[in-house]
Amino acid sequence: MRKLQGNADPAERCHITVEEAVPLLPMPDGKRSVALFEHGTLQVKLYAPRGTDPQSPHTRDDFYVIARGGGWFVNGEVRHRVAPHDVLFIAAGVVHRFDAFSDDFQAWVLFYGPEGGEADGA
Repeated sequence: MRKLQGNADPAERCHITVEEAVPLLPMPDGKRSVALFEHGTLQVKLYAPRGTDPQSPHTRDDFYVIARGGGWFVNGEVRHRVAPHDVLFIAAGVVHRFDAFSDDFQAWVLFYGPEGGEADGA
């Protein structure tokens, strides 16, 4: 995993392309997401499910940025069509998944904040 901490050149620690990340999948354990960067509470992954999306609710808040492909995103009771460059926010603990997505589907995932998610800033 590339980490933003450490002694490496900052340019090497803060840039990766989809083309560089995709060959890292699947992981040896068969998982279809790979962690690429970490800094503080931020973790950045590439997620590329195949066939179905088996994920369960996460313990931290996260964002998805659709990198390639398209399909549908189910966030709780709401269903959205998604395409490249779309950004999705999912609060910690919310049931969500991608559905009817294309074979080339890939999304950046950004997890951040404390376990249980951040409090609303109301």
